[in-house]
Amino acid sequence: MKLLRPLTCAVLLLPLLGSLQADVQPNALFSNNAVLQQGKEIPVWGTARDGESVTVEIDNQKVSTTAKAGQWQVRLKSLKAGGPYEMKITGDNSLVLTNLLVGEVWVCSGQSNMYFKLSEAENAEAEIAQSENPQLRQFSVPLKASQEPVNNAKSSWSAATPATSGKFTAVGYYFGKKIQSELQVPVGLILTSWGGTPSEAWTSPDALDTHPEFKGVREMKWNELNDYTEKKRLFVEGMTTWVKANGREDKPAGDASAFAGLDATAEGWNPIKLPGLVKAPGLPEAGAVWLRKEITFDHPITSSQLINLPIDGFDSIYWNGKLLKQTRFQDFEGVGSSRSWGPYQIPANEVKPGKNVLAVRLYEPVGPAKITGAPKLNSLDLTGDWQAKAEYAFPPIDPQKLATAPPLIALAPKAYNAASYLFNGMIRPLLPYSIRGVIWYQGETNTPRAYQYRTAFPLLITDWRQQWQQGEFPFYFCQLANYTAKKSQPEESSWAELREAQSSALKLPNTGQAVLIDIGESGDVHPLNKKDVGERLARIALDRDYQKPQCASGPVWESQKIDNGKVVLRFKSGTNDLIAQPLPQTYRVRMAGKETAPLVRNRPGSQLEGFAICGADRKWVWADAKIEGQSVVVWSDKVPQPLFVRYGWANNPTCNLYNQAGLPASPFRTDDFPPSTLNVNY
Repeated sequence: MKLLRPLTCAVLLLPLLGSLQADVQPNALFSNNAVLQQGKEIPVWGTARDGESVTVEIDNQKVSTTAKAGQWQVRLKSLKAGGPYEMKITGDNSLVLTNLLVGEVWVCSGQSNMYFKLSEAENAEAEIAQSENPQLRQFSVPLKASQEPVNNAKSSWSAATPATSGKFTAVGYYFGKKIQSELQVPVGLILTSWGGTPSEAWTSPDALDTHPEFKGVREMKWNELNDYTEKKRLFVEGMTTWVKANGREDKPAGDASAFAGLDATAEGWNPIKLPGLVKAPGLPEAGAVWLRKEITFDHPITSSQLINLPIDGFDSIYWNGKLLKQTRFQDFEGVGSSRSWGPYQIPANEVKPGKNVLAVRLYEPVGPAKITGAPKLNSLDLTGDWQAKAEYAFPPIDPQKLATAPPLIALAPKAYNAASYLFNGMIRPLLPYSIRGVIWYQGETNTPRAYQYRTAFPLLITDWRQQWQQGEFPFYFCQLANYTAKKSQPEESSWAELREAQSSALKLPNTGQAVLIDIGESGDVHPLNKKDVGERLARIALDRDYQKPQCASGPVWESQKIDNGKVVLRFKSGTNDLIAQPLPQTYRVRMAGKETAPLVRNRPGSQLEGFAICGADRKWVWADAKIEGQSVVVWSDKVPQPLFVRYGWANNPTCNLYNQAGLPASPFRTDDFPPSTLNVNY
């Protein structure tokens, strides 16, 4: 048999490649097992050869169009809930999508608490075991940060089963499960979420550019990201040449367990204090150095742990001898005080009751590394005493040669934190998919700029509604849960200010807020209780959108009056039936193996906890408070002439005002003092 010459092979392949490129393809949202929104017009779109005729058929509907610039879109009339349906799409080729359902579609977005998986949530094992539900499905948008608009989120739909539901968003799962159970129609969840991200990253550039305070920062961050690529290329080239020319390539000893393992010998380790320069007797100026810290957990850990290590250097991170992440100089992203190293995730099954070891190998061809900030395991502060040991040392180098080493590059903005990058990469691909609404859990990253969130959050909501072009669809969000250590005295709180900013967004039509002030944990920003979160959001949707009347909000403050040295608070109608929920003996900590801690009340004799009061001196003190009818009366012997009241005004308040439906009151303040975050901007 005579072989074809390579050129002939290439020529023969061209027609085949051309036909593949011409194949009509729908957007990935339109794939097997998809859920389509009932009762609304349904846009369907995708790619095809320019000028190609495309036809979409479903349930006796047949709509055609012609592809322009490689894109096509048709609009189907509304479909009735149920299924399964088949959708046939025909161009030069033909394909059939099967097992489509029609029901309710909700976008689930935000940061890590929305991304938080069902497999990590409270009672996950039992819930997953009974999660078989072909009427509940999820489409998970891949993590993508982009300066340019992305047209397609390449993923697929999956139905809830014990094999798949663990990967569902836990909040979305419980929300969707409740909706599906009450309505008996299919529910589709579109998960598009990324941990540690600000709202500005999820907002379109067009919307941000309507505000000078955001436009300037967006342009600056985009320019920095564009410039950074070339700076990093030059740094890697220069460092590669320099270490080779000076004999300073890394030469690992080979057995990391001798330094990072649980049973590593204690011989040869020296004490060192961190943060600061990794410099101590017995450590080389340049070479490879190990850092080691033992961490003890008293109880089993039920969720993943996150390590943050602020290191200016080239590091390898180990947990109990297992490599978590390595950063070579080729991977180095830059130095800067704003950098957040990690978080490096440790799966719960890797965390042992008793002794664990966190170890860091530092390769330093030029000089000692620097730990620039507090290393942490979740909220556990790991500053202070560590152990250090040299693996090898480089010989001294001529100062003139040392001076020619390329300086470390400055940190570029994280692409996933840059303005509009997540809108372009993870929201734009969904437009204009027909949806019922959005559930949103985000704000933790914006807490340092809480006051600005009063502008940023409504801007995002309005922007998404304009971008989707489906009217003022429901937008229901989670108020931030309680978090960090409890405080013994009233003080300012950026978390309380962020919650207030979230509540201010309720001025927009068709918005709703799930208050979570009672489900948080002081030691972990990711509360395990996601069932109450999802079901509180579902209450709002069922009450507002699905003609299932129910109480969807806890008490919301409306007004105050001063009466004989006391402040009388009134609450909005529909959120009353006030009760004082009994306070538990302990509160949730979940930090370093500690699950709970004793609850110390601020006002032990008071019916209600969590109230503070002040007079003209603006000095806040804890107050007594009680329910009288549909009012709350607040007073303190220390403030004979009170003016203002705050409730739940702390990162992690102790408070117990609820309604008969078991929903907590939203934190509030009656004063208008300048907030602590007033002048902190993006």
